[in-house]
Amino acid sequence: MLVMLDTVTPLDGLVYRLVVAVDVEGYSKLDALDQSLVQSRLGEVLEVAAHEAGLDRSQWYRQLRGDGELAVLPADADAAWVIGHFTEGVARALRELRRAGTPLRMRLAMHCGTLTAGRFGLVGQAPIVTCRLLDSRVVRRTLAEGDSDLVLVISERLFDDVVLTRFHELDPSSFRLSRFSAKGASYAGYVCSGEPRVLPELV
Repeated sequence: MLVMLDTVTPLDGLVYRLVVAVDVEGYSKLDALDQSLVQSRLGEVLEVAAHEAGLDRSQWYRQLRGDGELAVLPADADAAWVIGHFTEGVARALRELRRAGTPLRMRLAMHCGTLTAGRFGLVGQAPIVTCRLLDSRVVRRTLAEGDSDLVLVISERLFDDVVLTRFHELDPSSFRLSRFSAKGASYAGYVCSGEPRVLPELV
């Protein structure tokens, strides 16, 4: 897979950050023209979702993956806000694409941990865990068999430390625990194929 680095925002030393990864379903089955169009749509989706959530993607360290992206957010990123509002922005943008007749289906993974920048990409357990979650069979199957154009998976650490706080109306009941193994290691993630937040009822 071709990997490109966006070095606008460099990483200096070992850092503890929120990592976000996205991947488009069925990309490898497309011809070159459609792959180019999908990349453009994906970029628009991520830009719109970040803008609506008040996030500045120019401050993200991004590793481009052809059919997706692995990004490290700034140190001051509010993980609960990103899980809730950025995810919902992506979901809205995907619904708009479907209404326009140009659907895009994708997986979204998030984890928080230590990492740094290496010569050929990100180094550390945080990007590895994020990518394992993103590429897990259970997440791929959930997207393939579901009605939603987006499936979110977060690490067990993020679920315990962030989602269970219920900050920004995050709804723990929207997530289900999934355990899996990859390359000799065991992983646990929480999968959400609906909205990650529940809005309070108006009284």
